[in-house]
Amino acid sequence: MIKLKEYSTDFVTSKDGTKIHYRQIGSGSGLILVHGGMMYSQNFMYLAKLLANEFTVYIPDRRGRGLSGANVDIHILKAESEDIQALINKTKAQNIFGLSSGATIVLQTAIIEPGLKKVVLYEPPIPINGKKTFAFIDDYEDALSKGNLGKAFINFIKGADSSSLFGILPRFISIPFINYAIKAEAKKEKADDEVFLKELIPTLHYDNKIVFESEGIIDKCKNIKADILLLGGQKSMSFLSTPLDALSAALPQAKRIELIGVGHIAADNSEKPKVVANELRNFFRT
Repeated sequence: MIKLKEYSTDFVTSKDGTKIHYRQIGSGSGLILVHGGMMYSQNFMYLAKLLANEFTVYIPDRRGRGLSGANVDIHILKAESEDIQALINKTKAQNIFGLSSGATIVLQTAIIEPGLKKVVLYEPPIPINGKKTFAFIDDYEDALSKGNLGKAFINFIKGADSSSLFGILPRFISIPFINYAIKAEAKKEKADDEVFLKELIPTLHYDNKIVFESEGIIDKCKNIKADILLLGGQKSMSFLSTPLDALSAALPQAKRIELIGVGHIAADNSEKPKVVANELRNFFRT
């Protein structure tokens, strides 16, 4: 775990009463980072530190993760967007970045939140023309229902980011390894704001619901006034470019950049957050 005690913690109360905790680091204009599936605020700490010299960075634990309150079973996209709106209202941040399902939440928020001025979306998994964006969802849910967290995790990785090490390794190696790692991690002493993989893997169930709830969202985004940057990874699965194509068509004023040598979760601590930070810094500066 990254030991970055430069950050402080606080919380906001969402519209339905759920407490959303967040980490704060740096100084300057406000910038919110919204993580994707099977992540929590810790996953963006390297990215936040890279941006902290120029921005006050806020990284919320999305509901059901980390220190934040429990998730809901219906209207998850709406609820998570209200969480981000509560954070915007408190911090007055005008800049925001979202990864994967976090990008979908950011898009939903940008549609209804006039306070946002600059929005960056990294490969939101939005269904286009009724097509299921993440083909691995059924396999993940099946493994989760059987209690095989390692298999559920690997189904996600292979379906969403095959460029990662676990996406490349054969399943007969990767699944037992992850299950062993989950058990070993559970025996460790946990820090106050740390979340173990055993707790994060089941939360992807709610990200899957966000995927289904987001169908048709692109038709609602044409009146967004904020400046938009669309990011994608050169090594990402090809189906992840389809929503970006649709967003480019719906938002012709949006800028689009493909990041060379990275995949879907480039912003994560374990990947190449410096590449993402460079683009965010350039976009939010102007």
